[in-house]
Amino acid sequence: MSGEILKELKHHAPFTFFGAITGIVVMLVFQKLPHNVSFNIFYVLHPSHVLLSALVTASMYKLHKTKQLKGKCSLPMLLIIGYFGAIGIATISDSLIPYLGESILDMPNRGIHLGFIEKWWLVNPLALIGIAIAYFKPTTKFTHYGHVLLSTWATLFHIIMAMGESLHWALYFIVFLFLFVAVWLPCCVSDIIFPLLFIRKDLKGK
Repeated sequence: MSGEILKELKHHAPFTFFGAITGIVVMLVFQKLPHNVSFNIFYVLHPSHVLLSALVTASMYKLHKTKQLKGKCSLPMLLIIGYFGAIGIATISDSLIPYLGESILDMPNRGIHLGFIEKWWLVNPLALIGIAIAYFKPTTKFTHYGHVLLSTWATLFHIIMAMGESLHWALYFIVFLFLFVAVWLPCCVSDIIFPLLFIRKDLKGK
């Protein structure tokens, strides 16, 4: 399992690096957006991220369960894995890690925006829709790369909300690091590592 985790982290690092670069470019273009506009964009990107994260996480578990383990996939188990893998880890990626960066850089409008609470009526149903799609038509290919980009840009607009003004050029390197870490580790954990932990338990039970 540890070898598989390291392999996946190494495999997804270049694409995440590219996503973080696009994030910096977007920040340079949109850094002076009003707070309410950045807020609204965040709440387009973050729920979309949750939808794709739930789809990929639940799909990963269902595909391994039904094909490799030759077992029937339990819907309650799929709901648990898909929901907590998406909501929990997307919150860390899009809200908690960027808030840490905002605090370190002492940004004037920093704040934690927990989508599953702040916009519960939007974020939670989208997680359930992603799980439902995975149950009927699981897929993990294109959606993971879309998930990485959405996570990068959601994290980015969380930071733009907090900025209040342009950053010194040297600070963009720190923002880049937070964009990379906020996406690379949580997205791989959500899409790959988290569901595979349950597959490992199923293997032990055989």
